Amino acid sequence: MLNSGDVAPQFALPDAQMNTVQLADFLGKKIVILYFFNGDKTPGGILEAIEFSDRVAAFAKYGAVILGVSRDDCMAHELFIDEHGLEFELLSDAESEVIALYHAQHRWEAKGMVRYGIDRSTFVIDQTGIIRHAFYHVTPKGHAAEILELVKQIEIH
Repeated sequence: MLNSGDVAPQFALPDAQMNTVQLADFLGKKIVILYFFNGDKTPGGILEAIEFSDRVAAFAKYGAVILGVSRDDCMAHELFIDEHGLEFELLSDAESEVIALYHAQHRWEAKGMVRYGIDRSTFVIDQTGIIRHAFYHVTPKGHAAEILELVKQIEIH
């Protein structure tokens, strides 16, 4: 697992418009709220996305951007963004490479088969690329508000 004080793993993933978004794009400029969720159409995914979207302007006031990551493809993300009027980028990690880098994947067995899913997780990464806060096993309701309060305490360099 990743912890506060760890260097955030670098990543490059496509957004809903198939443009590559990299952590490096924000270094020295923005705080990055990177959150991993199970999927676009899941109840928790919808709730968490809407709560983050409702606070985009407040996060921006404190120099932060929000990036959501799931295994959904770019087209699914585009539909999800349009359907719910989301105000931030969703990134596609179809191969689970970044999900694995951030240890946001969990494994379980069911009926003799090994399955993998996403452990809903959130990372607050400062402008220098250091993880300031790491949360695993996140409960969606109220989480965006909790993260905003933490972001307010980070000094912008």
